Amino acid sequence: MQVKIEKLIYGGEGLGHQDGHTVFVPFVLPDEVVTVRAREQKKKFIRGELVSVDSASPQRVAPLCRHFGACGGCNYQHIPYQAQLAHKAGILRETLSRIGRVAWNGPIQTHASPPLGYRNRAQWKVRKVADRAQIGYFRGGTSALLAAEECPVLSPLLAATLERLRQLLAEGALPSSLLEVEAFADTDDSRLLLNFSFTEFPKGPSRVASEIRGAITGAEGILLHEASRDRFEILGPGFVRCRVNEFDFEVGHLSFFQTNRFLLSELQQAVTANVRGDLALDLYCGVGLFTLPIARQFSRVVAVESNSAAVRNLEANLGSRSSTVHVMQNEVAEALQRITDSPDVVVLDPPRAGVEKSALEKLAALSAREIRYLSCDPATLARDLALLTGRGYTVSGIHLFDLFPQTFHIETLAVLNRST
Repeated sequence: MQVKIEKLIYGGEGLGHQDGHTVFVPFVLPDEVVTVRAREQKKKFIRGELVSVDSASPQRVAPLCRHFGACGGCNYQHIPYQAQLAHKAGILRETLSRIGRVAWNGPIQTHASPPLGYRNRAQWKVRKVADRAQIGYFRGGTSALLAAEECPVLSPLLAATLERLRQLLAEGALPSSLLEVEAFADTDDSRLLLNFSFTEFPKGPSRVASEIRGAITGAEGILLHEASRDRFEILGPGFVRCRVNEFDFEVGHLSFFQTNRFLLSELQQAVTANVRGDLALDLYCGVGLFTLPIARQFSRVVAVESNSAAVRNLEANLGSRSSTVHVMQNEVAEALQRITDSPDVVVLDPPRAGVEKSALEKLAALSAREIRYLSCDPATLARDLALLTGRGYTVSGIHLFDLFPQTFHIETLAVLNRST
């Protein structure tokens, strides 16, 4: 079918209409006329694949990577970077209005990233293709491997690591039971944590870890994971150190840390700037990216994190600040039930699913003067803002951090103030 694209929507697709159906198709631009093959058809919508661009947008550019369109990683390489930012801001504004009834008419302060070489974390799948073990990413919407010969969004160290792993697999130097490799590079892009997942441990896992560490430049620590028995073997210190502004962070194999190496400083500053007071809450705090600067600005900080590995890193990172910060290893909903004092400021950085309704209700009841909500999903952010604005809060600022150029992902900082 031939469809005219009306707009881009969250998730990387364009939207059009045809014969009473809403049609969703990837790798398009508004006002383009495209030919689409139906891949999934329901009563009211069709999800399709792009066959041809019959009338191209003047914005359309050649993709940067030979795997674009087949690889499931990038969505927007056919769009110039400044246009990507404009489309994301429009999608964010529309999502907040449609789902949360948050009619934000003020500016969306956009924080751009270098569009390539920004990722300091990656996961690569290993599968046999034509009887040869190969490494790469899943093809879009499938669990079939695309053997990646390049990936322009990776940091230089991660790009070199991917190439080295390809060589080791071709030489038969890695165990045949290998399923996946996760790599995380420090902020200097000089040291690596590597997590290897196997169906079952190879013989002599410590020896295998030592050999891998010796074969890959910059490998600081190796974690081997046996998926069948959920067993671990670690060689090395178990962490790398990352510096953000004047703060040093220990980040371990199983701890979350933001993955855009260029925007970390700017993100930390925006979330923690111009807040002072007696009590602050840092919810979903991870290894303390925001906890450490907040601890300088408040008499007391309660930091809540459920991941035990991240909590160990957090406690090491706090150092002398531990007397100011009370760490709670709990789910946020459970921790909030035990907090009775009204905080001056709350910082929260939940996962993609957003904040549980019961936790959000309790948070609203604590009546913090200000909430700074960092979200990686505009839809769940809109849902949560709808509740908070219905409980006496007003949105006073929106920031868009483009942590993932070339993809549809949007990181948003919403600043809310308690209405008087």
